[in-house]
Amino acid sequence: MTVNRAGRVLLVDDDRAVREALGQTLELADLRPTLAGSYIEAKDHIGPDFDGIVVTDIRMPGKDGFALLDHAREVDPELPVILLTGEGDIPMAVRAMAAGAFDFLEKPCDPKALLSIVEKALRTRALVMENRALKRELRRGDAAARMLVGTSALAEQMRDAARAAARTSAEVLISGPAGAGTSKVAEVIHLLSAAAMRPFLKLAAVNLTAELLTAAFEKADGGTIFLDEVAALPAAAQFALLDLLDGHAGTRVIAGTYRNLAAEAQEGRFNPDLYWKLDVVRVRIPALKERPEDIPVLFRHYVSLACEQSGLVPPEITPAVIARLMAQDWPGNARALMGAAMRFAMGVEQAPEGKPVLGLAEQMAQVEQSLLIDALRRHGGHATEAAAELRLPRKTFYDKLARHSIRPEDYRS
Repeated sequence: MTVNRAGRVLLVDDDRAVREALGQTLELADLRPTLAGSYIEAKDHIGPDFDGIVVTDIRMPGKDGFALLDHAREVDPELPVILLTGEGDIPMAVRAMAAGAFDFLEKPCDPKALLSIVEKALRTRALVMENRALKRELRRGDAAARMLVGTSALAEQMRDAARAAARTSAEVLISGPAGAGTSKVAEVIHLLSAAAMRPFLKLAAVNLTAELLTAAFEKADGGTIFLDEVAALPAAAQFALLDLLDGHAGTRVIAGTYRNLAAEAQEGRFNPDLYWKLDVVRVRIPALKERPEDIPVLFRHYVSLACEQSGLVPPEITPAVIARLMAQDWPGNARALMGAAMRFAMGVEQAPEGKPVLGLAEQMAQVEQSLLIDALRRHGGHATEAAAELRLPRKTFYDKLARHSIRPEDYRS
């Protein structure tokens, strides 16, 4: 029998003798067991990037094997969980398999039977992880990953929404606060679409006439037209756009707006028929104040770009600089942050106008929040490993996460 030699197995059993005996069986097969005696010990090892499998006893004090199965399914529905059942537990195990368990074994386990099921589960897991790695590799090089910078869950949702919009040929409505960068998202959607090799036209809606729109559709020739702030499109041009959309099925229109277009249509300031025509696929750009953890990432990115374009040596970005940035609400969003980064790159370090710099306590809180998030991100959301890196007791680490409303699961790979 051939066993996956690199296989990681999280083995959970409250009976130390059983746990160590099964662990030895796995080690003798050149596997890598991690032994845990309870749900609490085991749960921090489980994450989407865990490339092994779980073998757990059903009956344990406190939270049992069913609770661990539920936790594993919540974190990663494709993580194989094998249940160990005692006498009389088989009906429960069968029910658990219906709920998503990979398989079950009756205790005491026959070593050959254990290794056979573990090998099968490891092969299944290896396939899942390989497919995910391929998808990550593809995404790492796509326009969404390159151009829509940010590591927050909201940033990833925005990138996923752009990718989903690119897979369709329908009209797209991009919404977001002022300065959020609707044109950049529109360009990403175009670059990821089947029309990527065709023209991409960016037009300011406020200046458009029926004649200019007609010329744009002819020039686009099956490509993409982006209308910046479509709510400002003149009434005559709105009627013309309706006709053009019906007559040019091969050309897609992506509309961007910082206003509530549904309210504009309801209140008679925007053609309701055109609104429904454009509001097919939606992509929302979150404001920076909704995702403050992206502020340092974006700032560093903009500083790097500014230095590269101007041939400057990148200046040091200290925790004090980050604290000052994170103390702001950034109503101008990405556009304002980009301006601040350019000034910083040129050596003109300024606090954003109209907003005083926070006091020392508030600045330290912002820095602490940034350090906690960075540690979680480096360790794929594993709180135990992040706490160890920061040399914090687990309870202290979790207290700090609660104080800053940080959830480790938001940073899992």
